[in-house]
Amino acid sequence: MSKIIKAILGFGPGIFAIGYTIGTGSVTSMIVAGSTFGMDLLWVLLLSCLFSGALIHAYGNFALVTGETALHAFKKYLPYGRLIGILIIVGVSFGQWNSLIGILGISSNIIYELLALYFPAVAPHKYGVVLTIATIVIGVMYAIMLKGNYSLFEKVLVFFVTIMGFSFVVSLVFVHPLPVEVIRGLVPTIPDVPGGKMMVAAFVGTTMAAATFLSRPLFIQGKGWTMDNQSQQKNDAIVAAVLVFLVSASVMSVAHGALYHQQKPITDVLGMVQALEPVAGKLSLTLFFFGTLSAGLSSVFPCMLIAPLLIEDYRSGKLDTKSRQFRIITGFAAILALTIPVFGFNPIKGQLLTQVFNVFVLPLVVAGIVVVINNKKLMGAHAAGFLLNATLGLAFLFSVVISYNGALAIYGQMG
Repeated sequence: MSKIIKAILGFGPGIFAIGYTIGTGSVTSMIVAGSTFGMDLLWVLLLSCLFSGALIHAYGNFALVTGETALHAFKKYLPYGRLIGILIIVGVSFGQWNSLIGILGISSNIIYELLALYFPAVAPHKYGVVLTIATIVIGVMYAIMLKGNYSLFEKVLVFFVTIMGFSFVVSLVFVHPLPVEVIRGLVPTIPDVPGGKMMVAAFVGTTMAAATFLSRPLFIQGKGWTMDNQSQQKNDAIVAAVLVFLVSASVMSVAHGALYHQQKPITDVLGMVQALEPVAGKLSLTLFFFGTLSAGLSSVFPCMLIAPLLIEDYRSGKLDTKSRQFRIITGFAAILALTIPVFGFNPIKGQLLTQVFNVFVLPLVVAGIVVVINNKKLMGAHAAGFLLNATLGLAFLFSVVISYNGALAIYGQMG
């Protein structure tokens, strides 16, 4: 285990990419997709992870070459850069704080469900138990954040991400799709059923998370990487994208293998409690939920960090986790996160919608990095080549199409 952790720590900032990307919202999306549409949306996941890897690399390489961070560079070098920066901060912070509310709500409910599974006596006291769990979890996370630094955040994320990856992949041993179904899922199709467009947009919103790319230069700064780490930065981006694909595809496959052929579509994570146990047994169920819990907890740190990090990025281009502003904004995020447990709302409702909202700022985030990495005065001999530009160009088109698709999905929901 120590060798595995050392290997993961060697990659560095990519661990934050996994933390931002795979949370309870993405697990919810994968479960809904796998149980409802089978493996039909695997191609969306593959494309999203391919483009995410390219964007993580582009933002990281820009940071190494110029020593600058994303929003600070956008403000200085893009037309209407100040307005673009403010729009990105508002859009990304709104999406991540909404995600944080859902993450804490679902995570505290998962801990409650696991306790109730083994200790039925707690079942009648759901509201009090869930609220207590949520308060303890967010309190501990906030305390670590106040005392910590980049290195500590990285170690905590490594712990949760390792458990998450192990749990989901082992769950796949118990229930899995047929190889022919996996191959068929790589053929581009959008399910022509109610909710199909929403699911495609939610997939992209959760796997091409704008916060992942924007925070990359700041975490590279925190890691202390320089031009000597160029090849390590590239490998880190590739590994992050591959791991996001493998873990997300595992969740979709478990939901597909256990539920799709029985025609039991599941609309939330907690619904897997009753549905998965008869098929896979208590051990597989427990593993799956430990994975889901770790996915949620690994996203709490990044979601709390994002607003103060983006504001500092915009203002000064520095990673500062000790400032008064950082403590106040993360404290507000921690209080906001308790919304669902305090008011007893459904922890699932709105999670898919939150993921859909995340796609609307994505075209700006893709276009911004394309402009600056092709600025010869900034990048010199390290300006983007044909392959990276072609990939990012496709990523931009993909993000525009998906944003339009998401707008149609939301319009359909409102109608």
